Amino acid sequence: MCQHNIISNNDLVRKGISIIALQEPTIDANRYTLASKDWILIYPTLHRKTDQSTRSVTLIRSSIKSDAWKQLDFPSNNVTVIQLRGEWGKLTIFNIYNDCHSDETI
Repeated sequence: MCQHNIISNNDLVRKGISIIALQEPTIDANRYTLASKDWILIYPTLHRKTDQSTRSVTLIRSSIKSDAWKQLDFPSNNVTVIQLRGEWGKLTIFNIYNDCHSDETI
């Protein structure tokens, strides 16, 4: 309910938020999460390719041009990586879920 509330109301859009890094997202029976039309969902590279649970997703505003960012591959369902490009250079964002019961992600 909390995730749905954050993503589906327009508060973040009105405040100019362009990227959301979620950890432990709600995943449905088909192994997907939800987002409104204002967001593009980015799953980890291994999402649905292994039996492991997806523990991080990143959302990027749909108003950001698709040629201004790309997803970078990372071999974990706990990490989502995107790279933004602009006149200022490149910015790489890692959304890392660290399980407190193991150091597998590290």
